[in-house]
Amino acid sequence: MIATTNAVIDQARAEAFADKMIDVLNSGALALATSIGHRTGLFDTLAELPPSTSEEIARAAGLNERYVREWLGAVVTGGIVEYDPALCSFWLPAEHAAWLTRAASPDNLAVPAQYIPILAGVEDRIVECFREGGGVDYCHFTRFHQVMAEDSGQTVVAALFDAILPLVPGLTDRLAAGIEVLDVGCGSGRALIELAEAFPRSRFAGYDLSQEAIARARAEVRARGLNNVTFEVRDVAELDEPGRYDFITAFDAIHDQANPSRVLAGICRALRPDGVLLMQDIAGSTHLENNLGHPIAALLYTISFMHCMTVSLAQGGDGLGTMWGREQADQMLREAGFGQIDVHQLAHDFQNYFYVVRV
Repeated sequence: MIATTNAVIDQARAEAFADKMIDVLNSGALALATSIGHRTGLFDTLAELPPSTSEEIARAAGLNERYVREWLGAVVTGGIVEYDPALCSFWLPAEHAAWLTRAASPDNLAVPAQYIPILAGVEDRIVECFREGGGVDYCHFTRFHQVMAEDSGQTVVAALFDAILPLVPGLTDRLAAGIEVLDVGCGSGRALIELAEAFPRSRFAGYDLSQEAIARARAEVRARGLNNVTFEVRDVAELDEPGRYDFITAFDAIHDQANPSRVLAGICRALRPDGVLLMQDIAGSTHLENNLGHPIAALLYTISFMHCMTVSLAQGGDGLGTMWGREQADQMLREAGFGQIDVHQLAHDFQNYFYVVRV
């Protein structure tokens, strides 16, 4: 034991914690390297190459060799890429490629790694919020909607037809026959566009506050030539369309809202008597102590105060946060007027709950 001004310190525990913090620093650096490996296509290139030199890898990827060589230093020492010093050759093991390449989707963990540099880009603004309160507006999060669309493409869109829609019995048949559908907080609209293409007799609408996201969605609609789906820049807290929709979705959207209670109440009113809300949100508890064993709890709480909570507070909102949790979600849904709430978790997706909600 060693003594300090205020306490006696267990030296072994202190050194173990120092080792942990060194791991944190290395892991943080590797998150940045992983994001760059994804964005530049280096992981995809490596997965297709035999053991190769940095020059060969750079040439195959169409990148600058000096940057590729230094990046390889990071991912080799970080245990992601293998290296043979005798031949100066590098390769990505198939077991690693299974979690790092576009071909591995929906299991590509390099996609969410992109959130780390995005969040780092607003650190100065977040620090100011710690001192002064308030929040950081959506517009300051460069590339956020692009990455969110790619991420949801893995967790939601890829599982939409085989796993998510079947959570609502009879829904696929109703969509095929033709119903009215709304996606609240639609973002870039990837899920809604897939639904519109698959079910031409149904009519789809998507609302989101982000002009950037809606522009991206509209461009995709034009590219696919769809005429049964529309997107609008709208504040979903002002939703006033009583009894209009048969099916409403909210994919990872409610906890970001400035006034989530008002949004949920508007959704409840907008549903027809036999209508259904399908809400996907983070799998976690409202109570911190219940999240101690959550595999990515630290990441989710950090995303919360650096994005989800702060964008809500920037609008003068509740600042519900990413980890609002199942208990609070259940309470708010009931307060909004819903009476039947069924919660599901899919085998491929430990990160999300899927709430099937009826009046």
